[in-house]
Amino acid sequence: MSISELYQPLDISGWTVLITGASSGFGWAAAWRFAELGCKLVLVARRTDRLRELAAEICTKYKEARVHCAPLDVCDVDKIESLPFMLPPEFAQVDILVNNAGLALGKLPVQDNVTANVLTMMQTNVSSLIVATATFSKGMVARGRGHIINIGSIAGHEAYANGSVYCATKHAVTAFTTAARHDLVGTPVRVTCISPGFAETEFSLVRFGNDTDKAAAVYSNLVSLSAKDIADQIVYVATRPAHVQIADIICWPTNQAGATNIARVGPSLGAPSPDSSGSK
Repeated sequence: MSISELYQPLDISGWTVLITGASSGFGWAAAWRFAELGCKLVLVARRTDRLRELAAEICTKYKEARVHCAPLDVCDVDKIESLPFMLPPEFAQVDILVNNAGLALGKLPVQDNVTANVLTMMQTNVSSLIVATATFSKGMVARGRGHIINIGSIAGHEAYANGSVYCATKHAVTAFTTAARHDLVGTPVRVTCISPGFAETEFSLVRFGNDTDKAAAVYSNLVSLSAKDIADQIVYVATRPAHVQIADIICWPTNQAGATNIARVGPSLGAPSPDSSGSK
C-alpha cells in the first residue's frame, strides 16, 4: 500500500481563495502555492501594479489559472464589507480566506508610541481582519464549506520590549482566532492561526520606515524563515482532510527559540540559506 493510499489530503482544486496583503511576502508566496493546486484566486492589496504583475506571472506559468485582482486598502472596512458583491460571479463564493495583511510601524517604548501608527496597526492588523472574517464566513457557513486562516505572529504569544502595540494587535489576532473557532464549532468551517517567528520579507523595511540598514540588522547572521516557508504551512493546513482542523502553528527559524532568544550563528549545518524570492 502506498503512502497516498494511506492518507489523502483534501483536494481544493477549483476552490476560491481570497488573500489579503497579496502583493508581497507571505501573501505573494501563498498565491503561487494555491495557483499550483488549481484554486481560483482573489488577490487583495493596495498596490495595483504589484497585484497585476503577480496575476500575469501566475497566468503565464499556469495556463488554466483564474485570478481576480481586487485593489483596496484593508483599512477601508466599507470596501471589505462590499467586496462579496463586487466580485465577478466566478469568484464570489470564497472558500478559503487568508487574512494576511498586517504591519508593524516603529519599535518604540510604550511612552513614545506614535498615535497615528497605533491607529494604523490596530486597524490593519485587527479591525480589518475581524471585518473580513465576518464578511466571508457568512457564505462559508451557508454553503457548508470553508476555512479561515489568520496570519498571526510569535508576538501574539510572547510580548517583548519596544513592541507594545504590535504585540497587542497580534495577541488580539490569536484570541479572535480561538474565539472564532468556538463560534464555528458546529459548522464545517475550519479556523487556523499561523504564527511565524523571524521571517525575512518586507516586514522590517516597513517597520523601520524603509531604513535598509536597520532592516538588514534584524536578520543578520541568522537563517530566517522565508515567505515560501509560511506559504507551505498555509497550504498544509488548507489541505488536511475535512475532519482535521489545525488550530495553531508556531514556527521559528532553527536558531530562534523565543521572541528575543536568537542565536546569531550564521548559516549552519542543516540550515542552508533559503530562497527568499517573493519577499519583495
